[in-house]
Amino acid sequence: MVHLTLDLIAKSKNHFKKKRGLSFPEYLHALTHLHFSSKSIEHIGDISMCRNLTVLYLDYNQITHICNLDFASNLTHLHMQNNNITHMDNLSNLHRLTKLYLGGNRIAVVEGLKKLGELKELHLENQRLAPGEKLLFDPKTLLSLAESLCVLNISSNNIDSIKDMIVLKELRDFSAADNKLHSIEELEEVLSHWPQLLQMNLSGNPVCKKAKYRDRLIVCTSLVILDGKEITELNRRFLINWKAAKEARKIKNNQHVTKTQSIPHPLTWDLSVAGEGPHLGHIHSHVKMQQLQPQSLRSATPDHRKLS
Repeated sequence: MVHLTLDLIAKSKNHFKKKRGLSFPEYLHALTHLHFSSKSIEHIGDISMCRNLTVLYLDYNQITHICNLDFASNLTHLHMQNNNITHMDNLSNLHRLTKLYLGGNRIAVVEGLKKLGELKELHLENQRLAPGEKLLFDPKTLLSLAESLCVLNISSNNIDSIKDMIVLKELRDFSAADNKLHSIEELEEVLSHWPQLLQMNLSGNPVCKKAKYRDRLIVCTSLVILDGKEITELNRRFLINWKAAKEARKIKNNQHVTKTQSIPHPLTWDLSVAGEGPHLGHIHSHVKMQQLQPQSLRSATPDHRKLS
């Protein structure tokens, strides 16, 4: 089993070259970047002498737990993608962390970030989940990231809803490709709360096949790139004007229908209000009865011209 320890750092040729005459303790104290990608590391040991560490590369190893990093209060970038991590533990002391890379692990619940008030980027794509499992988010963790998180990558995690992420109002770059998002109405609602969003990738989701998917999202956002394709301002203006014209026609048609429905049939008008005359319905009935009378009755009135 390979452990990340001070001995491993001492044996590293890349780091040994940077000592520049310093003693090993002095070198460790001055160390800011530590590169141990693809070294078959399974465990993080005691490296607490590296107190000024700001960037740590431990990606493409075999680490199962995040541990022994409580000392790293100056750490800003942590690269631990493509390991075997199952839980987001022991991160609460990394108060200055701005970028966290945990894609390609086995994480099922996003949690443990409530004290990371400066986190700007969170990368959680391609978690190796059990069949039928999807990546879940702790609501308190999401709320704690609401004022800071700008970049979120949750692609390929069987996610079917992003409604809980509506609180992330500072997002500028959002990737959720190859998931199971299907509701365009939900997307429109969430995006209306992300005024800073400029780039989004939802390719590979069922919602992308919905009618007018791209047009509807362009109209309700300030996006400049959607699913890898640039959105020109001319295109946005055209779609906004098209939507406005469509809504205006709809309102006009509704007003016409309402007006037509509010006009009664002429034969039902009541002109006898306040004694102004007989009901036209009565007049109509009288005329009709006259038309139905036999000729003999209609001519029963004497013709004065003949009598004279």
